[in-house]
Amino acid sequence: MLNLLTFPCAARTVRGLIGTLIETAADAIRSIAPATPAEAPAVVEAPDPAGMYEAAEMPEVDAIEAAAAEYERAADQARRADRGKRAAKKVLDRLPAGIYGTWRIFRTPSSRQTPDLAEITRLFKAHGLGPVPMKACAPSLKVERATAADEPAAAAVAAFAA
Repeated sequence: MLNLLTFPCAARTVRGLIGTLIETAADAIRSIAPATPAEAPAVVEAPDPAGMYEAAEMPEVDAIEAAAAEYERAADQARRADRGKRAAKKVLDRLPAGIYGTWRIFRTPSSRQTPDLAEITRLFKAHGLGPVPMKACAPSLKVERATAADEPAAAAVAAFAA
């Protein structure tokens, strides 16, 4: 190919081919890429569950801040522990049962059961019962440090607690 580039007409042909390939690739990327950069999706908040504090029961803001900081620290520690467990499990899952050094690796049957959704769906379809009824899971508790943009909401909470 290097020899082709030394001839002027061959070099134009190769450059033209490369340019065409680059244009085609760019067109393909533009056709699937959004025209404008995607904005982060808005956070959807679930309604508060039953059993929330009444105004007279509200803990002090210092206690709430301490609980939120502890929750965030513990959640981060749990995520790190989960990553470590997953990495170790990749190795251990592939081992046959046996004794390895000072560790005994074995498996026990689980007593937990879970619905077989594939079989339930098959039965619903076979009997014309429509889609399998599903219910939403409980909302997840999220904790993050407030920003200056959150100050109006903080003022409303403080007014509620007063």
